[in-house]
Parts: sequence; C-alpha cells; structure tokens
Amino acid sequence: MVVPLLSLHVKSLGASPTVAGIVGSCYGILQLFSSTVVGCWSDVVGRRSSLLVCILFSALGYLILGASTNVFLFALARVPVGIFKHTLSISRALLSDLVTEKERPLVIGQFNTASSMGFILGPMIGGYLTELDGGFYLTAVICFSVFVLNAGLIWLFPWSEVKLNSTKNGLPLDKNHALLGERHCEVREATKPRGPPVSGRTARLPWGDVVAALRGLKRLIFSEMWDIFLMRLLMGVAVMLYHSNFVLALEERFGVRPKMTGYLISYSSALGALAGFALGPILRLYKHNSRAVLLHSSALTFTLLLLYSTAHTVGVVVFSSTLLSFTTAIGRTCITDLQLTVGGAQASGTLIGMGQSVTAVARVIAPLLSGLAQEVSPCGPPSLGAALALVAIIIMSLKRPRYGGDGSDKVKSD
Repeated sequence: MVVPLLSLHVKSLGASPTVAGIVGSCYGILQLFSSTVVGCWSDVVGRRSSLLVCILFSALGYLILGASTNVFLFALARVPVGIFKHTLSISRALLSDLVTEKERPLVIGQFNTASSMGFILGPMIGGYLTELDGGFYLTAVICFSVFVLNAGLIWLFPWSEVKLNSTKNGLPLDKNHALLGERHCEVREATKPRGPPVSGRTARLPWGDVVAALRGLKRLIFSEMWDIFLMRLLMGVAVMLYHSNFVLALEERFGVRPKMTGYLISYSSALGALAGFALGPILRLYKHNSRAVLLHSSALTFTLLLLYSTAHTVGVVVFSSTLLSFTTAIGRTCITDLQLTVGGAQASGTLIGMGQSVTAVARVIAPLLSGLAQEVSPCGPPSLGAALALVAIIIMSLKRPRYGGDGSDKVKSD
C-alpha cells in the first residue's frame, strides 16, 4: 500500500528530487548494515523473538510515517523500518529450517506466492486511498495496524523447538505445530565460538555469538559465493531500475494516471504470484537444477526489460510487466536456494540476511543510477537495467558452477 506512494508523498512535502533520492538511499544503507546482523541474530536468539522485535519496530516506523508532515519526520520514519523490516527474510529462514534441501525451492516459492498477495491488493488500495483527503496518512495507519496484527498472531501461535529432519519426506508437522517452531538451540551450537561449554542459560546479550558467526562467513563468502552475490546485486539493480520510475514513466510516455498504474501493478503482481504454483513443475522439468532455472529466467528478464524500454504502446507495457513479475519471482526463489545450497543450512538466517544486504546495496545504487538515466530519457532506467541484466547473464554463463541442482548434492554443513 505504502511503497508506491512514497515518492509522491515526499514530493508533496516539498522535497526536491535530489533530497528524495538521498532519503531513499539512506533507507538502503540501513538495510545494508542491518540485514546480515538481524539474520544472524535470528539464528542465535530464535525466529519467534526476532520476528516479534522486527514487526513491532517496523510498525512504529509506519506510525511515524503516518504522522509525518515534513521531510525530517519522513526521513525519521524510515529509520526503524530500514533497520528492522526483515520479517520476510526471517520467515524464509524458518522455512529452510523445516524442510529438506530438495523441497526448499518449492516451499520458498509457495511462500513468495503468499507474500505476493500483498502486492496484488496493496497498490489498488493505496492508489484508491491516495486520491482521498489525507489518503496517505490513512494508508500508513492501516499499514501500522496490519503489522500489529501480525505481531499478535506470532504471539498467539504455538511454538516449539524443532530439529531438522533428514528423511526423504522432510519434517513431519502435526496440526498444532504446522510450519511453527524454532531450532535456535541447534543453531547456537553451530554458531557458537569454540571454547569451554557453559551450562545453563546466560542473561547476557548474544552479540558475541553473532560476531563469531559473521566472522565464520567471511571466508565462505569471498571464496565460494562471490559470484552468487554479484548476480543478485546486478539483477536486483536491474529490476529496481525498472520499478524506480514506473509510475512517472507511464504518465510521461503514455499519459497513464497513477490510479490506473496501481491497477496495472496489481494485475501484473497477481499473475506473478502464479510463479509460486508453477515453480514445482518448472523444477521437475529442469530436474531440480536451480542454476539453470536462474540462468534462463534472467535471460527472459533481460529480454522483457529491453522490450519495455522500447515499447510504443500500453499493450506492450502490460505484456512485458506481466511476464517480468513472473520471471523475477522465479529468479528470486532460485538465487535464495543457491545461497543456502552453497552456504549450508546451519546458519540460514545469516545467509539470507547476507542476501538481503546485497539487495540493500542495490537499493542504494538504483535511485542514483535511475536519476542519472532519467535525465537522458524516461526509458533510460529500464534500458540501463537491461544492460546490467545482460552482464549478470554473462557472469552466470562463464562461471563454472560448483553446485548442482538435482537435489542430490550434499549440503556443506552436513
């Protein structure tokens, strides 16, 4: 509901495009430094506690946003959201705890489908409310209420410690504990620095465990995963460049009003959500080779970005936007699965947090590149995005894969 309206709201507060870009980049910088720490923290303290803290602080940010009447309050409202809005990442880490490696891409794809429902309903609701008096403030308050509701659901749901099952069928879950649980005790042992055992619970904050886990990932990232994170960065910037001026570009190129653009975003998101249902058959077709699916979906993303940037009719825009939602959803799921396959499952929260940090770097870079490209043409940002996607495809094609996707590979942590 809120994200498509942010640029319009900060403009209504009197901010120049440069100031708006700086505020957007600051949000990305906060995400950059907080993603890995929050992900690792969820490995140490458990998913439930970390989810509750992140949801409540995010709710606070949207409450401040609803009360923002100047640029300073607007920027202040983005601080708690930038630091703590990692609820989807922690939820994906929880799912990776509960299922086997072969089932993981399908389950995460289904989870992405569920979360995509927000992108179906949100832009329509936000686009409608923004045309009312005080519509943005009402939208922010509704968003705050949804976060509080989620916190209440997490507090009420039954949680119990579960252990990762290595059987073929994955983790058996009964009705009372379906997709609910934590294995933070197991992760504590995996991320705990070497030393004499400590008996009983300690009251100190687990920052030592967090720092130890981050140090342990340093060698892994730079020696074996640099290409995966570089792919994620390039494709992330490419897709964000496409979204960065979508509303303004349609208005300048075709005279489409923001309300109709909101409907278009919801429509393409609705079809893109079907990617979660199609992921299972696609993986079976590719024999669970996530890398091949990622390569081909990225190639299609490049083609669609190029098509969108050269479109002369709204029909071509609708066609390319629809398929882009599908290809980006497939690619997002596959890149997450590759991270967990190469990095191992013992610190899934940290690995997913690292991926989010890379995405945060893209959030910092994309607004700056978009502003420069838009000075040339309204088609500049998506054209630049297509070029970056092509670079990512070349890297994926030239880099010799060290990982397979047939579901039979042994996870490094095993």
